[in-house]
Amino acid sequence: MILNMTELFDYTFFRYALVAALLAGVLCACVGTYVVTRRMSLVSGGIAHSSLGGVGVGAWVGFSPVAGAAGFALLSGFIIRWLSRRRGVREDSAIAMVWTFGMSVGIITSYLAPSFLPELPSFLFGNILTITFFDILVLLVLTVMTVAFFALFLPQIIAVAFDYDFAVSQHIRAGLIDAVMTALVALTVVACLKVVGIIMVIAMLSVPQVTANIFSCSFRGMVLLSALISIFNCMLGFVISYLLDVPCGASIILVSVFIYVLSKAIMGAVLALK
Repeated sequence: MILNMTELFDYTFFRYALVAALLAGVLCACVGTYVVTRRMSLVSGGIAHSSLGGVGVGAWVGFSPVAGAAGFALLSGFIIRWLSRRRGVREDSAIAMVWTFGMSVGIITSYLAPSFLPELPSFLFGNILTITFFDILVLLVLTVMTVAFFALFLPQIIAVAFDYDFAVSQHIRAGLIDAVMTALVALTVVACLKVVGIIMVIAMLSVPQVTANIFSCSFRGMVLLSALISIFNCMLGFVISYLLDVPCGASIILVSVFIYVLSKAIMGAVLALK
C-alpha cells in the first residue's frame, strides 16, 4: 500500500492535487478567518450556492462555466451587501433570496443547455483529481494576491473583522476593506469549486478556522494555524478518498469536522484536569 501511494507521485494529476490542496489551504485560511470573525459564514454559503447560476448560464450560452460562476459569485456577494446595508433588508433574508435565486437559475439553465455538462458533478461535489494546470494557476494568483493584501492591510482587516463601526470611528476605510474582502470571498469560493464543490466549500471557509480558534484567540494565530489545519485536512481527506475509493470533497469535509470534534474534546479534557 505504501508503495502504491509513493507511485502516485509519478502521476501529474496527483501532483496537481497536492499543490491545489496546499494553495487552497493557505487561501481559505486567510479569507476564512475573516469570514468567521466577521460572522459571514452564511454569506459565504449564499455566494457559493448562488454561483451555480453562473455555471448553468455558462453551459447554456456557451462560455466557460468557471467564468460564469465567478461573475455570479461576485454579483451575489455585492447584492447581499447592498440589500442588507442600503435597502433595509435583513441579512439572512438577503442571503436566502440570492441563494435560492442563483440555484434556481443554475438548475433551469442546466436543463436548457444544448448538451450535458460533464463537469457539473465536479462543480457540485468537487473532484480534486480533475484539477488542471490552469486551475492551479488561478489558485496561485489569487493566493498571492490575498496574502499580499493581508500583509499590507492586516491591522485594518482585523479592525473591520472584529468591529465594523469601531473601524469607521477610527477613520479606517472600512467600506473599502469589506468590499475587497467580499470580492475575495466570492473568488475564493470559485477557485475552490473543484476541491470540495459548491455544496461544501462553505466548510473550508469555517471549520478549520473554528478549529484553530480552539487553540488561538488572536487573528494572526488563527490564520497561521487554520492554514496548517486546512492543508492537513486536504491531504488526509485525499488519502482516505484514494484508499476507500470515495469522493474526495466529502472526505476532506468529514476529516475537517472530525478534527474539530477531536480538538474540542482534547481541549475540554485538558481544561477539566486543571
